[in-house]
Amino acid sequence: MAATSNSSSAQTQNVNTRTPELYVWRQYLLRTGTQLGRLADYLQNAAIPALNRLGHSPIGVFEVMFGLPTPAVFVLTPASSLESLASTETGLERDEAFMKAGAGYFNAAPTDPVYVRQEVSLLTAFSNVPKIEIPAATAAKGPRLFELRTYESHNERAHRAKVRMFAEMGEVDIFRVCGLTPVFFARTLAGSRMPNLTYMLVHENMAGREKSWDNFRNNAEWKKLSSTPGYTDPEIVSNITTVFLRPAAYSQI
Repeated sequence: MAATSNSSSAQTQNVNTRTPELYVWRQYLLRTGTQLGRLADYLQNAAIPALNRLGHSPIGVFEVMFGLPTPAVFVLTPASSLESLASTETGLERDEAFMKAGAGYFNAAPTDPVYVRQEVSLLTAFSNVPKIEIPAATAAKGPRLFELRTYESHNERAHRAKVRMFAEMGEVDIFRVCGLTPVFFARTLAGSRMPNLTYMLVHENMAGREKSWDNFRNNAEWKKLSSTPGYTDPEIVSNITTVFLRPAAYSQI
């Protein structure tokens, strides 16, 4: 038992000493028609290969199922540092293969654009979930239902308290015990509806999702944590938004 405990402790320390990633969370707002297919061609054949060459991996691409107006596509791009993130645009511009493969995207006429607009947020991963966790089903292109949840708070103090619950007080550990599988957990450094945190879970299907959330709601440790003075939802969470996503066929997550 001592060996198991030591091994678990070492793994926890290893996770906590890894430098948290930064994430660019990009939403493409689209119109019905050809835009979805044209964007997919650009992402699959130009953007993702080029970003991978620059060291950004894995790249997640997700299509909105419900929770937001459709069609809409989200792209998750990890970066190891602000320096690597700042150099990305220059690196792409110097990538001849990228510029050639993306010609149709870049040369789209103003009267026939590939997308309506983009909305971009910059996120930083939690210390206890410092990297994207690729679902086990991704390699085999198995069924994946992604759940994106955003927690808004009424001020910065309340926001930090909710982050603390996830990152330091065991809420993520309770998620895992209850079958709620993380992809990423992050707080928003720059974006809309600040202050907020965002996380993504993966489920096999909606039935599995409901079972895991029921386990969580009935978990004794969660009931204890969520009733801690200063950390109850009415005190620190002002709004929760849930969006359900499916992975694009070429998504690396």
